Amino acid sequence: MASHATGDGSIPPRDASKRGLKRIMTVGGAYGLRNYTVKDLRDLKGKRVLCETVPFSVEEAAAAEEAGIDTMKVRFDPKNPALATAIRKAAPHTFMSFSVPLVAAASETEAVRLAYQAMEIGADAIMCQWSPRFIAAATEAGVPVQGHAGLVPRRSTWTGGLRAVGKTIDEALWIYKEIKRIEAAGAWAVEVEVIPAALLAEITKRTTLLTSSIGAGGGGDIQFLFADDILGNNGPPYPRHSKQYRNLFKMKQEMQAERLAGFKAFIQDVKSGGFPGPEHVIEAPDGLIAAFVAKAGSSVP
Repeated sequence: MASHATGDGSIPPRDASKRGLKRIMTVGGAYGLRNYTVKDLRDLKGKRVLCETVPFSVEEAAAAEEAGIDTMKVRFDPKNPALATAIRKAAPHTFMSFSVPLVAAASETEAVRLAYQAMEIGADAIMCQWSPRFIAAATEAGVPVQGHAGLVPRRSTWTGGLRAVGKTIDEALWIYKEIKRIEAAGAWAVEVEVIPAALLAEITKRTTLLTSSIGAGGGGDIQFLFADDILGNNGPPYPRHSKQYRNLFKMKQEMQAERLAGFKAFIQDVKSGGFPGPEHVIEAPDGLIAAFVAKAGSSVP
């Protein structure tokens, strides 16, 4: 039987309420405190734009939560869920959708099982590139699902490769119909990637889904950008739709140069006899070495 805990054990109920945190139970049966529920997010549609990111480490997740990011997407590997589990623990109060691999489910039953596996370790929803049929199976099973439309990288062969889509009337209508199919399947949100900004603004008005925009302008309900881009984790070239708010790549290069210099200095110090010095060694007590030689003998192999 589930324990009726007051939250995650770290925040008293009164303080949690003051911080705007909601007491929830996950599909996996765990109690917790979250900044938003699916209902809260849906109620915000058209009222304000939310901020969303994908953290790739526990440090990024913890920083994003402390900074006040609204929602996160987390990559979920069903064969090795340790990182997703750790990120969930690092940001325990932020609404998270676990992004499940496209090829990990080949039937409705497998889709539900994979969704349940993600929810069991603390996901608040799942994000997928599945067909509406698979989405419908998961939503019928009680799992909040976010779909994916526009440029779907793993399906980009159907839209001409990794390029912007929706720049012709046929493509624009196709994207809209895909989003409506995802809506009809019971999803609560959809990630819309690399389509014209004005098109997303019009589509957002015409769907009950929350639209998460990545490379699709400011007309969505959620503005989504990878932590790698926000923090500048990697060097150029950068995606056109991205913006770097910090330059951790430069810091990493500087750190690597420092590592190289440190190893070179160590090697040189050993060769010159500078290391180890007197301050790095243990002095033998008086008489120890003489006694050792006497007992061990003077011959060496």
